[in-house]
Amino acid sequence: MKKMKIALLAPAGAMHRYNGSFGHTLHYAPLTLTTLAALVPREIDADVVIYDETANAIPLDLDADIVGITCITGTAGRCYAYAQYFRSRGITVVMGGVHPTLLPDEALRHADAVMCGFSEYTFPQMLLDFQAGRLQKKYVQGGDFRLDGKPIPRRELLNRKKYITDKSVEAVRGCSLPCNFCAYPAAFGKTVYKRPVREVIEEIEALNAKLILFPDVNLIADRAYALELFSALAPLKKMWLGLATSHVGIDSELIAAFAKSGCRGLLIGLESISQGALSFVRKGGNHAARYAELMERLHAAGIIVQGCFAFGADDEDKSVFERTVEMTVKTQIDLPRYSILTPFPRTELYARLEEQGRIVERDWAMYDVEHCVFAPAQMSKEELERGIEWAWRETYKFSSIAKRLAPFTRGAWLSLPVNLGYKTYADKFARFTKEVMCDNSDIPQPAVLPSVAAVNL
Repeated sequence: MKKMKIALLAPAGAMHRYNGSFGHTLHYAPLTLTTLAALVPREIDADVVIYDETANAIPLDLDADIVGITCITGTAGRCYAYAQYFRSRGITVVMGGVHPTLLPDEALRHADAVMCGFSEYTFPQMLLDFQAGRLQKKYVQGGDFRLDGKPIPRRELLNRKKYITDKSVEAVRGCSLPCNFCAYPAAFGKTVYKRPVREVIEEIEALNAKLILFPDVNLIADRAYALELFSALAPLKKMWLGLATSHVGIDSELIAAFAKSGCRGLLIGLESISQGALSFVRKGGNHAARYAELMERLHAAGIIVQGCFAFGADDEDKSVFERTVEMTVKTQIDLPRYSILTPFPRTELYARLEEQGRIVERDWAMYDVEHCVFAPAQMSKEELERGIEWAWRETYKFSSIAKRLAPFTRGAWLSLPVNLGYKTYADKFARFTKEVMCDNSDIPQPAVLPSVAAVNL
C-alpha cells in the first residue's frame, strides 16, 4: 500500500496572517495541528506536513491525498475557500475545530467530512476509514473522552523560527464559567478535562526548555488540580506563562504556588472596567473596582499580566475607551489587549442579539473580535470600531508603554518586546477594512461556489 500524504492546515484571518499585523513576538506555536499529526495511527504509513498561515503561506500546489483544516469562526470563509480549491484538485478535505463543531451542516457544504468536538479519538478513526475507502460525513466526539495518554505533539513539523516559543503544553482543557459570549463551551460543553499531573511533568521535562507556555483557557478551573500541578512543577526550576481568571488575585495560596513554580506571566480576561458590563456578559465574578489590587498582588509576586478587554456591552458608551486606557496606564497593566464583544454562533449572546434584530454582519470573516458585527446599545457600530482603534494606538504609543512598564524591573525581558509587537499591531489596525478582511482572491476557486455567508441561527 502506498504511503498516505496528509496535509494539516490552519488558515488565518487577514490581521493574524503571516503577512498581516501579528509579528513573531505575538505568536506562540499552536497545539492543534501538531497534536493531530501525533494521532496518525501507527498502522498507517504516512507523510505529514503542517501549514500554519500565521507563520507561513499555505502552498496551493501541495501534494496530498487528504487535507485536514482546523477552523474558527473568524477564519471560516477562508477555510471554505481552501476546502473548495483543494477539492477541485481531487483532494479529500476534512474540517474540524470550533466552527465546524458549532455549524457542522454548514461546514459539510464545503468539505467531504466534518469532525465535531475534540478529535483525539475520532481523527485516527477517520484516517483509517479514509484508507479503507469508507469515509463518513460526520465524526462526533463520544462521551468517554479523556486526556489521559495524550500523545506528545509533533513540534518538529513546525517552522519554529516563526514563533516566540513552540514549547506549548496542555494541562487542562475546558472551562465551566457562564460567560455568555464564549464559543468554547457552546462547542465543547462545560466539562473540565485534566491530564494526569505526571504526564504533564514528563512532557515538560522532555522539552529541555527554560520557558513553558500553557495555552489552556483556564488553568485554575480546578483549584486543587492547579495546586498539585504547580507544586510538582516547582522543583524543575522552569519559567512559565498561562491563562487564568481574576479569581487568582484573591487567592494567596494560588499566587504563592504560581510564583514558586516559576510563573512569569498570566493572561486574564478582565473584559471591562464597568461592573454593569461584566454582568451583561455574565462575568460578574470579576470585580472591576479591585483590578488595581489584582495588579499590585500579581506584580508583587513577579508576575506580569496581559489584561484582555472586550468593548461593546450594552451599558458602555463612547467614554469607555478613554476610561479604560487611563485605567490600564494607572494600574500598570503590562500588556493590555482589546477586542470587540463578538456574538459567536450558538452562544447565548448570539441568540439574544439575534432575537433583538441587532446582528448586522453576516460574513464570518468579520467575527475576528476586532470588528463590530452587531448594533451596540449606546454608540454606533462605527463609533465602536473607531474607539477600539484609538484605544490600541493610545495604549501602545511610546509614552504609554513607558508609564505602564516603569521602572522596567518587572519582566521587561518579556513585556517590552511584546509591547513593541503590539505597537506594530496597533499602528496597522486601521488597514484591515471589511474589504481586506473578506478578500480571499489569492485562493483560486472553481466556477460554481456554494455561499459562505453566515446563516441565520
